[in-house]
Amino acid sequence: MLGLQTAAGDRQSGDATAAGDRQSGDAAAATDADGDAALVAAACADPAAFAPLYARYLRPVYRYCYLRLGDRVAAEDATSEIFVKALAGLPGYRDRSFGGWLFTIAHNVVTDTMRRRRLGAPLEVAGDPADTAPTPEQAALTAEGRRALLDLLPEDQRAVVTLRLAGLSGAEIARALGRSLGAVKSLQFRAMARLRASLSGEETSNDRP
Repeated sequence: MLGLQTAAGDRQSGDATAAGDRQSGDAAAATDADGDAALVAAACADPAAFAPLYARYLRPVYRYCYLRLGDRVAAEDATSEIFVKALAGLPGYRDRSFGGWLFTIAHNVVTDTMRRRRLGAPLEVAGDPADTAPTPEQAALTAEGRRALLDLLPEDQRAVVTLRLAGLSGAEIARALGRSLGAVKSLQFRAMARLRASLSGEETSNDRP
């Protein structure tokens, strides 16, 4: 009986902790959204006030572009285009999440850039080859390593993972890609399974002929 009571207490404690974590996460997301809303309102009134939004999102937007494009110059050009489009589109901004709205623009710009690349526009490969090959674990910690791992994924899974790495929530990713939240979660699950199998040298069912 004591063991059952202890187990029940542990479950209740775990549930309370999980609920507290969810509430903390929701509160943090609400705070970020409120902060963005104030900055967006200021930028709509005065374009010069767009600078704080630019500073807040520059790194995640550039990281997303680099992971998708694999070229520093192309990523820088895409990042610039994204923020120019965002600034121009602010008067029509009606979304609840500025980050989700911004990464919808980012997704479209990157997609257009990749389409132009497929049509034959040459791009230089940035960076010199490494002198020594890193282990899979070390590679996964570098931008180039993440890019190499992402190249193993189908396009739809890669799009979800790169947006997740950029810091978007599941709902924001769904909005950016025009997919349901359930579809995004499924794609992320399959992508993580494939990446774990790649790092461990295993074969997933999706890899089998």
